[in-house]
Amino acid sequence: QVQLVESGGGLVRTGDSLRLSCAVFGLTVRSIGTAWFRQTPGKKREFVGALSWGGGPSSYGDSAKGRFAVSRDNDSNMVHLQMNSLKPEDSAVYYCAVSKKIESAPGRDQSDYEFWGTGTEVAVSS
Repeated sequence: QVQLVESGGGLVRTGDSLRLSCAVFGLTVRSIGTAWFRQTPGKKREFVGALSWGGGPSSYGDSAKGRFAVSRDNDSNMVHLQMNSLKPEDSAVYYCAVSKKIESAPGRDQSDYEFWGTGTEVAVSS
């Protein structure tokens, strides 16, 4: 059974950094595609960043480029999202997602991922 558990969310100030973590159970992170999405009330879930299967290339949404970085730790079987220079508009519930599909490029759409966590909330005060 595949289970994803996010952690690391919280309340921070503009300009702060925060690292979100996603513990993956039932799959090995080195062999899956991994991604982070975020969502605010009333809006569509937004792509943040992803790593493709097997340590391939990464991809980031426009709002995350240059500030956020997705990484994985094979030893702990976890995926991380490092967020720097946070802004109030980064406030959202952040979701970890993974896919067993073998793709050369990281997926940027929700439909590219079969398994999802329940989310961790990030709030950035101005």
